[in-house]
Parts: sequence; structure tokens; C-alpha cells
Amino acid sequence: MHFLALLLQSDVDPEVAKHLIVTMLAIIPILIVIGLAIFIVPFWFICKKAGFSPWLSLLNIIPLGNLVLIYMLAFADWKVIPAPLPVWPPQPPYPPQPPMPPQG
Repeated sequence: MHFLALLLQSDVDPEVAKHLIVTMLAIIPILIVIGLAIFIVPFWFICKKAGFSPWLSLLNIIPLGNLVLIYMLAFADWKVIPAPLPVWPPQPPYPPQPPMPPQG
């Protein structure tokens, strides 16, 4: 905040401005990479689970590419294998129900 206050003064010190610019040039690329990872990693797993190439998630880098990817995923036929049925029989409800009395 001190850098911002110093820049808002009428006479700006060139050394302070230079330090601020170098700091911003170091931080902004890191923030861009983190922002891209926030979008690319989930789409990577979604594309893989949907049966598409996970490399399609890199469309998020292109402007409006994420919109194209969302529409591709929404309207395409997913090549998903159905989940296998369980091998074991279903469990009885807990607690076990008492046997019905004989009807006379």
C-alpha cells in the first residue's frame, strides 16, 4: 500500500516507480498461471471422464475457447462406460425386521 500511496503523490520518485513496475512484472505472470490452472485442471478431468482427449482442456487458454469447450461437452455424446453392477447382494435393512406372525 505504501507504494501505491507514493505513486499517487504529485512528484513520483523514479526509483520507487521502477521497483513497483518490476514487482508487478514478477507477480502478474504467476497470477495468470494460477488462474489458468484453476480452469484447465478441472476441465482436464471432465474431458477425460467424458471420453474426450484431455488436451481439449487447453482450449481455455484461447479467448472464448472455454465457451466452445462447454458447448462441445454439453451437446456431444459422452463415451462413458456404465458403472458395473455390485457383485454382492443388497444388504437387508438395519435393524433386521422381526418375522411376521403366522396368519391364522
